[in-house]
Amino acid sequence: MRRVVIFAAPLLALAACATEPTAQEPIPRVSTPVGQPTAPPAPVAPPAPEPTADGPCPYLDNATVADANGQRVTKVRTSADKPQPACFFYRPDGSVQLTVRVYAGDPGVAKAIVDEAAPIATSNPAQSPAGWKGGSLSGDKGAVYAVAKAEAAVVVSTNQEQTIKARRITETVIENLGL
Repeated sequence: MRRVVIFAAPLLALAACATEPTAQEPIPRVSTPVGQPTAPPAPVAPPAPEPTADGPCPYLDNATVADANGQRVTKVRTSADKPQPACFFYRPDGSVQLTVRVYAGDPGVAKAIVDEAAPIATSNPAQSPAGWKGGSLSGDKGAVYAVAKAEAAVVVSTNQEQTIKARRITETVIENLGL
């Protein structure tokens, strides 16, 4: 029996030493408590669309834009975005007078697109058509009206200072697409 006790004692001493941290090995610290998930990253708006092809715009005609924006449309270009391209309407001097961006997909991304175009902290609330929410901004270089509902977002930018023009186009686009 003595042999077992004598033999087991050194093993217990070795096991105790192996579990105690040494001065050279710091105790690791966990910043997130075990069992608590970390927050997923906030959705980010994709880059602004760029014109890549000549029009027409599949969901908005030139006459509606000319009537609402008060300028003749001389050219239309579209982006490569899917399922709906962004549409760029040009005025006679060759500059863009109105841009329409439509997004359908992740609700978080739709909201991020709207907040990027008309930041909630600096824009006026926009709630038209019914059920859509976002913001509108007006300045010397034009106006923007941006709204989202569920997974969809519509952003209209115009070279005109009045947001009413951008809002009317937004309402027309939403109606034309059945959003």
